[in-house]
Amino acid sequence: MSSIANETTIEKLSSMLVDTSLPLKLRFRILFTLKSLDSQSQQQSEKTSHVVDAISRAFADTSALLKHECAYCLGQMGNKYAIEKLIHVLNDSNEDSMVRHEAGEALGALGCFDNQNVIDALTKQSQNSRAEIAETCQIALDRLAWLRKSASNGTSSTSTDKSFPTIDPAPPLAPTTIDELKEILLDEKRSLFERYRAMFALRNIGTDEAVLAICEGFRASSALFRHEIAFVLGQLQSVCSIPALHQQLSILDENYMVRHECAETLGSIGTDECRRILESYLKDEERVVRESCEVALDISDYVNSTDFQYCNGLKLVESECC
Repeated sequence: MSSIANETTIEKLSSMLVDTSLPLKLRFRILFTLKSLDSQSQQQSEKTSHVVDAISRAFADTSALLKHECAYCLGQMGNKYAIEKLIHVLNDSNEDSMVRHEAGEALGALGCFDNQNVIDALTKQSQNSRAEIAETCQIALDRLAWLRKSASNGTSSTSTDKSFPTIDPAPPLAPTTIDELKEILLDEKRSLFERYRAMFALRNIGTDEAVLAICEGFRASSALFRHEIAFVLGQLQSVCSIPALHQQLSILDENYMVRHECAETLGSIGTDECRRILESYLKDEERVVRESCEVALDISDYVNSTDFQYCNGLKLVESECC
């Protein structure tokens, strides 16, 4: 099979993605396989609408965790074809808030600051009564404004740190001291966009001291902010963050977005302690948390294996065809 999958293979992967008889952890691997195929095809200037459509089929699923991850992937793929679907998900009042939040963030990640439909949707939902949706859309608008200003000034809008290949919801602040960045991170009088910028600057520093400074962000009043703290800690994969992540996961009335992100981050760190923590929440009352622990344990398995890649969907398709 070629490295760039044909439409038949994409369709097979899509069918597996929406197959509720398959374990969720397997469907996650399929999702990220599709994401990687889109990245490969864009590098070779091939049409990529097929992958976006394949992923979008999963928005009919009942799992908010899977749907939110689909929205995340659509934003990270950088494929403008996804805009219409993401706007629809963001505006769907019947959709789970976590999924709508991720659709809003994905629209910001796509960076289309000159697309009026995107601006209008984000502006409308920045007034949403659900804080996690409203705050996400305001941050996305701030990112698009920053991109617009960078474009008009002729300055670079990409991070110089290649250790983290994600498209971040805010660009990191210029390097400064950890204490100064922590002060900005924890200052609730500042905009969330500016505090996010401090967060990503601390992430790029990446020392134990920086990790512990990021962990202090769990004190923030914004659940969206706390969830992003957990996500960034997942990128760093530092054992220094395990106590803070465990503490936040153990707060049963914590926002489920935050607990979900803590669980997946523990999976990416992948120590025996992390596995014990995750196993203890496999029967949590919150579905998103239960499912996150299942997926996180699979991520932990991958981290501790000799497997070349997590996105092994093509191998699964090949095994079915044999």
